[in-house]
Amino acid sequence: MKNIDEIRADFPILGRRVYDKPLVYLDNGATTQKPRVVIDALADVYLSYNANIHRGVHHLSDIASEAYENSRETVRSFINAEKREEVVFTSGTTGSINGLAFSIGERFVNKGDEIILSHLEHHANIVPWQMMCERKGAIIKVIPVDDNGDIIFEEYLRLLSSRTKLVSITQVSNAIGTVLPVNEIIAAAHTLNIPVMIDGAQGIQHGVVDVREMDCDFYVFSGHKVYGPNGIGCLYGKEKWLSELPPFQGGGDMVDQVTFEKTTYNELPFKFEAGTTDYPAAIGLATALGYVTSIGRNYIEQREKELLSYATERLLSIKGLKIYGNSARKISTISFLLEGIHQYDTGMILDKMGIAVRTGTHCAQPVMKRYGIDGTVRASLCFYNTNQEIDTLAAGIEKVIKMFA
Repeated sequence: MKNIDEIRADFPILGRRVYDKPLVYLDNGATTQKPRVVIDALADVYLSYNANIHRGVHHLSDIASEAYENSRETVRSFINAEKREEVVFTSGTTGSINGLAFSIGERFVNKGDEIILSHLEHHANIVPWQMMCERKGAIIKVIPVDDNGDIIFEEYLRLLSSRTKLVSITQVSNAIGTVLPVNEIIAAAHTLNIPVMIDGAQGIQHGVVDVREMDCDFYVFSGHKVYGPNGIGCLYGKEKWLSELPPFQGGGDMVDQVTFEKTTYNELPFKFEAGTTDYPAAIGLATALGYVTSIGRNYIEQREKELLSYATERLLSIKGLKIYGNSARKISTISFLLEGIHQYDTGMILDKMGIAVRTGTHCAQPVMKRYGIDGTVRASLCFYNTNQEIDTLAAGIEKVIKMFA
């Protein structure tokens, strides 16, 4: 097992300085930093075997195609999907949800049907469904949340009906860190044969994800949230659903036979991978997942629980600081406001101290509206962060407060 200094040494950017201060990177909810092995894997593709996948018969194309398909197997194993055909590479969580919203809408949704979301959703799991509902004449129903940021499960059960065509729910709130009871949500929906999609963008990097144990019908995530490259992500879908759904993009590689009269589609998963996918990024993503596995997902989960506990206690000791999202089940994300100080001012001043945090609505305006605020400061930690960095954050916040006193 690597110690924290060895882990941090794996991430070259963590050693840089900002405004002549050591970088304290606490914006992992927006994007995680990349270990050197991922950077090296990307470089190796372009330096050693860059060639278009699946279409060539030459040596470089064979190597690239094999590496790409091996990456699919790595993802399958990482999320414990039953078959590699159930893993589709996409541009990320947003691309996956937009694609699903189109395909599910085209095949299964009619006027008056309903889609269930929660009040905790990222805009990426709201807007695509709104667009689909406008096109199909369907309706969105919303699960409310309580003051702690937990969904009100009894209200969710009341929303389920014969008109429900899909439940699309986040695994973890990006804005306030709440971990949703996805297993129970899925089980309740399945009693009425309703499929469930899980937005795993904020869940995939914080512990073990097992789609078969979860029994979700779809699971989506982004590579850049789990120490991998940007512009790559995955859509997992049970084979029975992916077989029924029409493709959401047309082009090369997703076809079987093409005439001007009719086109037939390729087999899974290629039916959903039109054009040249970002195969170097897919290989980089697989490398990132391998790195996470080598560190240990149980270790990461435990380490981040300790960081959350320390950070919560440390920040709550600061007079005038209020945390939003106090669920007993949450990841290492703390959203807060300082009394009388705008979140942008807080974030900008912390930046000058070398501390990177997020400010604003975090693409989750309904959550902010629920709390009657227009945004927060968000410190999102991961396993390469330290207690010392939390102390630096706390000291920085106290300086902000003194500046505005």
